[in-house]
Amino acid sequence: MDLAIKLIVFLPLVAAAIAGLFCRVIGDRPAQIVTCAALLIAAALSVFVFIRIGFGPADSKLFVVKLFSWIDSGTLDIAWALRVDTLTAVMLIVVTGVSSMVHVYSIGYMEEDPSIPRFMAYLSLFTFFMLMLVTADNLVQLFFGWEGVGLASYLLIGFWYDKPSANAAAMKAFIVNRVGDFGFALGIFAVWMLSGSVGFEEIFGKAPQMAQMRIEFLGMDLPALETACLLLFVGAMGKSAQLGLHTWLPDAMEGPTPVSALIHAATMVTAGVFMVCRLSPLFELAPIALMVVTIIGAATAFFAATVGLTQFDIKRVVAYSTCSQLGYMFFACGVGAYSAAMFHLMTHAFFKALLFLGSGSVIHCLHHEQDMRQMGGVREKAPQTFILMWVGTLALSGIGIPFLLGNGLGFAGFYSKDIMLESAYGVHTTVGLIAFWLGVIAAFMTAFYSTRLMFMTFYGKYRGDHHTWDHAHESPMVMMIPLYVLGIGAAFSGLIAYDWFVGHDWQAFWGNAIAVKSTEEVLHHAHSVPLWVKLLPLVMAVSGILLSYYYYVVKTDLPARTVKTFPGLHALFFNKWYFDEIYDAVFVKPALAIGRIFWKKGDGATIDGLGPDNIAARAQDMAGVLMRFQSGYLYHYAFVMLVGVAGLITYFMLSAR
Repeated sequence: MDLAIKLIVFLPLVAAAIAGLFCRVIGDRPAQIVTCAALLIAAALSVFVFIRIGFGPADSKLFVVKLFSWIDSGTLDIAWALRVDTLTAVMLIVVTGVSSMVHVYSIGYMEEDPSIPRFMAYLSLFTFFMLMLVTADNLVQLFFGWEGVGLASYLLIGFWYDKPSANAAAMKAFIVNRVGDFGFALGIFAVWMLSGSVGFEEIFGKAPQMAQMRIEFLGMDLPALETACLLLFVGAMGKSAQLGLHTWLPDAMEGPTPVSALIHAATMVTAGVFMVCRLSPLFELAPIALMVVTIIGAATAFFAATVGLTQFDIKRVVAYSTCSQLGYMFFACGVGAYSAAMFHLMTHAFFKALLFLGSGSVIHCLHHEQDMRQMGGVREKAPQTFILMWVGTLALSGIGIPFLLGNGLGFAGFYSKDIMLESAYGVHTTVGLIAFWLGVIAAFMTAFYSTRLMFMTFYGKYRGDHHTWDHAHESPMVMMIPLYVLGIGAAFSGLIAYDWFVGHDWQAFWGNAIAVKSTEEVLHHAHSVPLWVKLLPLVMAVSGILLSYYYYVVKTDLPARTVKTFPGLHALFFNKWYFDEIYDAVFVKPALAIGRIFWKKGDGATIDGLGPDNIAARAQDMAGVLMRFQSGYLYHYAFVMLVGVAGLITYFMLSAR
């Protein structure tokens, strides 16, 4: 078991090193084979670990593999260890499963790129950092993985560094995440100050005492644990693109499509949800922090769905869908349904990676066209992609038949999205009801914009360049196989895993990996909600699909007429509620102005003026004068020597008197 855990974590790192450092020696194809093989082996081992821990006896629910002592300074003693419990095992399946499919898919998608070994190395490096994050046994090790995926995302988003837009998107993602990470670091400092430790077991053991402490922060006397949890959540807001720190996620679509599927659908953006679930014993004792998590999550789910209604870039529509679905996960955490949040994290990884890679298949088919206004009728050229995209869309929309076979029968999102909404309603709190209604409205919009993507892309007549249409074709099998694998997950993962995550067997499955007491109470109420609460999400989803069909298939002039009827509302949604413009006016332009002042007045006028432009310049002028005495003629030097000797004799003669 120890060996399997070590191989899962370090095989991607070894593969990244081989592909990145020795690609010129071994060649492109071997670099692809090495990275894909390493991830496929890691995925197979993750299945073994998942079965062993998830369905093993209660005393084998936790494995801690200590590698070496990392930091030993005063009272701070940190070991580098790999912690694997049910929560980690779920994340291992998600990370290695999706990453292995993305690696295989990239062989076909990036076949014409001359830097594919570097791309494969970056993918594997990112996977290693994500695995380090989910296997961390303490907050500092978690922070190492946290920052590592930030670095890898910067490299992958800006992979095509000759594109200015890709460079700008990479820097934006890196800087916005640094804002969140600053809060996360402060949260780690606060936890260490309160508990004297950064190890999870020690922190959780001291959580009740920490809940009674006070802390002085920014001149205010505040409840210590509430403050620490809020600071930790700031980090989650940045990494998981929650409202306020979400602006980097849509721009990150500038990277290659496999990057979008790996980082911005299934792994990196879910790190914040994982962190909140991992630290659920702390958050359970911080009710104010949980209220904030709930409100921010619900607001994000609603906000991102409104923006998704109006976008035309096929990848940006899916990106805003990711942002919205992450909001669902957070408000589920906020009401205490941690296992429900992880359930949706798992199902979402399958159907969202499927939608991203399916979008990449469409882009590949149409020779890198991403604007849905230039598409239409693509099902004729890519019938397999068309069917698989419908599977992902129906899973995202949460389509299923309630009560059939006990828990209902439907696509993956049907099970996980519904239990989150039922949990929000079942807690019977104000914030819970706010989250429920915003989530229900977002479910309607999700179904509308996700099927809008399907209708604009695959139905009707082709609206783009006819030369592109003549050469359009289905993607190669190396790209289709990952889509089929993810399609199976999008179709059946919810049905298979329902009892493990939120059904009768959830306690036996999860053990003590999450806050059990809170989850038990919330799930009990969720399963007892009124019938209309269980049916409403499905009604809203079906209504959204039918309305989208009417708009984009039956009455294709309605979208333009609606925009003319509600120009202000459309402008608000299309321009993403003007967050970028507001941030540009409030933060970016003032920062540039201040920087320009320091550059011109400080660096240029003061430092350079007194330094290189003054003293150094005068020294250079003097050197120019003295240089004239260095003529190179011997008689000049002899004359100077004679003048010097005459001067010395004169001096001594005068001083002798």
